Amino acid sequence: MTKTLAALVLALAAALPARADDGLVTKASRHSVADTMDRLEALAKQEKYNVFARVDFQALAAANGGQVKPSQILLFGRGGALPPLLPVAPKVAVDMPLKVLAWEDEQGKVWVTYNTGEYLKQRHAIAGRDDLLKRLTGAIDSLATRAAE
Repeated sequence: MTKTLAALVLALAAALPARADDGLVTKASRHSVADTMDRLEALAKQEKYNVFARVDFQALAAANGGQVKPSQILLFGRGGALPPLLPVAPKVAVDMPLKVLAWEDEQGKVWVTYNTGEYLKQRHAIAGRDDLLKRLTGAIDSLATRAAE
């Protein structure tokens, strides 16, 4: 493959939303990490989600004498998915509440990353809750996409 073709393939891959086999969806953000998370937090609150925590990993690393690229995670939810999911898959609680990570790569590009309901289904062998898990995916995708726009 020529260098030009390889560069084109890499550029196209970076422009498209990524869905890896690890169950994570990663999308580009047009904003800084902090601005993306401010937007996400405001949208979550507007949609009546409880915001449980926002962790700034860069600040946490700095407080411990380290240095990392900007990255923050927001944990939020309403709790409505817990009654139908926990009785059939108690370990799904390790992946709750919903969360979105905003992070900056080595080139300074900002991304948002989150789990899908389909991933939770596979990871925790959840049967019979497909509609709920699809709604979870739709909700988190909508919030993350709007925050990144």
